[in-house]
Amino acid sequence: MAKRDLTNTRNIGIMAHIDAGKTTTSERILFYTGKTHRMGEVHDGAATMDWMAQEQERGITITSAATFTEWKYNDIVHQINIIDTPGHVDFTVEVERSLRVLDGAVATFCAVGGVEAQSETVWRQAEKYGVPKIAFINKMDRAGADFYRVYNDIKEKLGANPVPVQLPIGAEEKFSGIVDLIRMKAIYWHNESMGADYDIAEIPEEMMEISREWRDKLVESVAEQDEELMEKFFADSDSITVDELIAVIRKATITGAIIPMLCGSAFKNKGVQTLLDAVCAFLPNPLDIGSIEGKNPDTGELMERKPSVDQPLAALAFKIATDPFVGRLCFIRVYSGKIDAGSYVLNMRTGKKERISRLFQMHANKQQPRDVIEAGDICAAVGFKDIRTGDTLCSLDHPIILESMTFPEPVIGIAIEPKTQNDIDKLSNGLQKLAEEDPTFQVRTDEDSGQTVIRGMGELHLEIIVDRLKREFKVECNQGAPQVAYKEAITKEVELREVFKKQTGGRGKFADISVKVGPVDEGVTGLQFVDNIKGGTIPREFIPAVEKGFKESLNNGPLAGFKIENLKVTLIDGSFHPVDSDALSFELCAKQAFRTAASKAKPVLLEPIMKVEVVTPDDYMGDIVSDLNRRRGHVESMDSKFGARVIKAKVPLAEQFGYVTTLRTLSSGRATSSMEFSHYAEVPKNIALAVLEGVKGRTDLL
Repeated sequence: MAKRDLTNTRNIGIMAHIDAGKTTTSERILFYTGKTHRMGEVHDGAATMDWMAQEQERGITITSAATFTEWKYNDIVHQINIIDTPGHVDFTVEVERSLRVLDGAVATFCAVGGVEAQSETVWRQAEKYGVPKIAFINKMDRAGADFYRVYNDIKEKLGANPVPVQLPIGAEEKFSGIVDLIRMKAIYWHNESMGADYDIAEIPEEMMEISREWRDKLVESVAEQDEELMEKFFADSDSITVDELIAVIRKATITGAIIPMLCGSAFKNKGVQTLLDAVCAFLPNPLDIGSIEGKNPDTGELMERKPSVDQPLAALAFKIATDPFVGRLCFIRVYSGKIDAGSYVLNMRTGKKERISRLFQMHANKQQPRDVIEAGDICAAVGFKDIRTGDTLCSLDHPIILESMTFPEPVIGIAIEPKTQNDIDKLSNGLQKLAEEDPTFQVRTDEDSGQTVIRGMGELHLEIIVDRLKREFKVECNQGAPQVAYKEAITKEVELREVFKKQTGGRGKFADISVKVGPVDEGVTGLQFVDNIKGGTIPREFIPAVEKGFKESLNNGPLAGFKIENLKVTLIDGSFHPVDSDALSFELCAKQAFRTAASKAKPVLLEPIMKVEVVTPDDYMGDIVSDLNRRRGHVESMDSKFGARVIKAKVPLAEQFGYVTTLRTLSSGRATSSMEFSHYAEVPKNIALAVLEGVKGRTDLL
């Protein structure tokens, strides 16, 4: 088998705010590349990429779907692996894990809505992983569409450097085509062939002036990124060729210096082929991204793996899905080497080898079997006994650990139980499988009540989980009221000495420690453990046990057993017994010290605060703002945008249950809202008392 030329491979994601048209764009891409012979529409529940029943009913994307297709650009066939990601904030983990393994992204913006709340979130996620982006301004045919306003939005709100490489010809119902600023030509699509055919023509007279103005801006922005081009630009800007321009735009896109801006209307079949050309022309291939870094598991030294079949295998599991026919599917990005069906790989988290029984190239929820998957590709594999999102897979004799992924903590929980006793096993099996798939979904049993509590990123997230239990695992559930995921913190430093003694027949237990327990230093998270032991008053081998004792205690705060996120512990002094002291004694002593100290250190209750954005017509502004104030909200800004008002506020999650229904009532159904997690903040004392009474917590400590 001939080695694949990786220069013609693109691994891209389509990301955006909810309803900007990501899935419709993906559907058109599949149609024009010949992957599907019928355009699926989101509003008909027939989109290929929205294959889950819940997605088809609600018209939203819930899980990121992967597919691959081919596109001929410059007479060369390019393979494009595409991941269509969700826009709803409750499924932000799907975007996070997709961006971790992608080489480039198409950021889709609505020409009417511009940069919306979730657009900012996904943009930040892409920046975090250094993913190069091109911007596609979709829905140019809609009333209120304005390409130039979205250009300013991207500049101001995202702090990016957008450079239009296309301009729209007309807007709203008059949107008829685009001007290609690189080649200075107009492109018009044929409606009768559903946009499959198009004409390249001269730029209309009335657009000539504005096209020249933006062409100059394009050349200037691009010339700034390359010295040779800059010299040519000053000498004679007309001498710059199309190929030179494309080469430098590509280079600047990959470094993130510029964001090429395109436009179109996916629903009206305009602008999709030129978007595919731009993906091939500007977005990086695996070779452009270069080597992936990882750590040597034995020495901790940094190692590199090049995107080549000749290198040892290094791959990352970025998504687990349950398929009714083949069982557990694991989506893998192969960075180096190759995976053969039937071969063994090493999972670095478990340290065990796993056999890959079958390999597939994915097309939404359909699989196409493959014997081998090489570096630079995305595939799905079957056969793993124990696999989680973020696991590194590598060859048995060349171990490497790739950087894993971090996921946000769930902020909301509900208690559930099966409607019949016979379903208890089915429920726990279903929950276990769903928790394996989704790292932001957690299941735990409440020790006091014995209830099963499921926790996730929002009401919609948990609603979908319960719906999936019913459909996929045939379990009907009763649900409790939503609960907020509170945390605890300590606000004062205390110093104490703790002695742990246990004398039974034979060898006893003894540990003695002096510690300072208090809030962490600025910028530190988790347990900040400082060892200040001088002169061996506690032997070195027992100190990790003290740290372990405190670390484990953080899961159980003094007020009501909620988690304590951050704590600083300074170990000052102590003593030990030559016979009775051991690591376990010091660990138990630390746990005892934590309980005593945390109760004295002025513990407080923390609650999740959400970032809320409401878009409403002017008439309902007053009612909505006063409702947010009533919910203990803090309104941060009220801007005008496209004849509507945009209210941004921070509101405690505890006050936001059922908010969508209230908002509909207040605005006669005309206002929309989006909400995402912002930070944790202290709960006012009167509310904290009520919460602690409700969960039988210790109100005396407040």
